[in-house]
Amino acid sequence: MKNSNNSLEFLPTTFILVGIPGLDAEHIWMSIPFILMYIIIFLGNGTILHVIRTDTALHQPMYLFLAMLALAEVGVSASTLPTVLGIFLFGTTEISFDACLLQMFSIHSFSIMESAVLLAMSVDRFVAIYSPLRYTAILTLPRIFGTGAAIGLKSIMLMAPLPMLLRRLPFCGHNALSHSYCLHPNLIHLPCGDISINNIYGLFIVTSTFGLDSLFIVVSYGLILHTVLKIATREGRKKALNTCGSHVCAVLAYYVPMIGLSMVHRFGHHVSPLLHAMMANAYLFFPPVVNPIVYSIKTKEIRRGIVRMLSEKRSRV
Repeated sequence: MKNSNNSLEFLPTTFILVGIPGLDAEHIWMSIPFILMYIIIFLGNGTILHVIRTDTALHQPMYLFLAMLALAEVGVSASTLPTVLGIFLFGTTEISFDACLLQMFSIHSFSIMESAVLLAMSVDRFVAIYSPLRYTAILTLPRIFGTGAAIGLKSIMLMAPLPMLLRRLPFCGHNALSHSYCLHPNLIHLPCGDISINNIYGLFIVTSTFGLDSLFIVVSYGLILHTVLKIATREGRKKALNTCGSHVCAVLAYYVPMIGLSMVHRFGHHVSPLLHAMMANAYLFFPPVVNPIVYSIKTKEIRRGIVRMLSEKRSRV
């Protein structure tokens, strides 16, 4: 279909992004909640990273995995920031083809990392409850950092073929996207050629990452419950389960919006564009906004670290 005479016709130079459908005239006002969310994301996750880095008492497996989660969430948010604020503050709706592919790669890579870290955190909670005396012997620092490196490498290697697979497709002038950023489920609906390879590989990525991660998280919590029920005292069972509360909230905050967005992309061809935009925003913004708040409130050690950091800054002033 694509030949040398009309290749430029089939490969768009730019894509058109949208803000909130139906609220184009209110974009300057809509920028306020997005700016506030970005402030909460970078300030909240940055604070958690700083506290974990500076407090040696927090150099433990649970908190090191939490630092990885915060890094992944900052990565996702930093990937969306240029186009989101560009649209709402400056009315910039165009993004170049290559920049769009780079943003898609970045968003999905960090999202895959986030899912894998949530799985690692569930395994961490199982080991802590099942074998507390051997906890630090099993989850040593080299193993933790090796896990983090493997998660990052796996995410990059899985996502690397997607931009190349998209570049080989003819777009036939279709370049209007449904969001303020580039997502693969949205981009894959634009080409007019055969997208079967893209669909198969995309399904492979979803099942081998989010699908397996969520399955193993459920298995981990099944094993955690089985272990907790063996604890003799009610107080002991309650204490063990309390250590999992923040992680359960993080898992729900991540997977519920993702499942909702997947359902809308798969079956919601006739639903309002506004719903598409809201579900995508919930998927990308809800976890990094909520998780720092949840961990700061529910995790005593993080809360103490934040209080200590603030008191030290106040004493210097």
